[in-house]
Amino acid sequence: MAHKKLILVFAFLLLTCANLPAVEVKEKIDPAAKTAKGPGQQIEDFSLSGFGEKGKKTWDLSGKSADILNEVVKLKKVVGNNYSGKEAVNLTADNGDFDKKSGIVHLQDNVVITTASGAKLTTDTLDWDRKQQIITTLDKVNLARQDMNLSGQGAQGQTALKQVVLEKNVVLDIQTTDKKVNQKEKIQITCDGPLDVDYEKNIAIFNNNVKVEKSDMTIYSDKMQVYFTPKKQEDKPVPERAGISSSINKIIASGNVRILRGENISYSQEAVYTAADKKITLTGKPQIIIYQTENLDAAS
Repeated sequence: MAHKKLILVFAFLLLTCANLPAVEVKEKIDPAAKTAKGPGQQIEDFSLSGFGEKGKKTWDLSGKSADILNEVVKLKKVVGNNYSGKEAVNLTADNGDFDKKSGIVHLQDNVVITTASGAKLTTDTLDWDRKQQIITTLDKVNLARQDMNLSGQGAQGQTALKQVVLEKNVVLDIQTTDKKVNQKEKIQITCDGPLDVDYEKNIAIFNNNVKVEKSDMTIYSDKMQVYFTPKKQEDKPVPERAGISSSINKIIASGNVRILRGENISYSQEAVYTAADKKITLTGKPQIIIYQTENLDAAS
């Protein structure tokens, strides 16, 4: 009888303190926890669910075991899902803390976020704000999306990874295809940061000590806007229609622009590179230095 009463009290505590529309507690309270010192209790197979309009589930959170403290639920083997956006998002971690008052979930150790469109973010720690649909971390982040791999230190963005800001030490590796010669080409873009990526608008903005390395040239600048070619939408399933392709459409470099092509160097305040014709337009006091090797023996 006392055991049943304890479960009811625990369920009521979560409903009031967590301020959640629905709470589900599975399995039983660990008998060993009843005699343990301290305010917490331990249960197995813990789960929470949130519902929005018309009773539609918007998120859920579960763990293999949980220590219930006054304001925090400490979870093991955490699995979270977000259903409120256009595509489902899954979050997993070895450990986590659920703050019942703020609703923020802190994930730690082997944190992984995956989206229905194929994006995958990995890091060591992460805060998931379910109300604002924002994720933040101070740790190193790796974000893989098809033929693009992005890494940096510190990040903030939408839970669905449509918009992401990386704070510093940014590296973007791209595997793209030159359709004219049908060959794969590797492009690497680095900067000190921050980097602002908007996958829905097909643009990435790099800041501070930006460097682009391609097989045929290297570009340096203070700031760079990289426009990606939008995906063809009509033949894609709904989750795959979101996001950008790995093909660069245009690059706008500004501030102390320097371009190396072979031994030739150009300087300007702005440069626009268009991938379709591989043309570069320089503006703002452009200078071009061309190194030409002369056959001195033939001249004499």
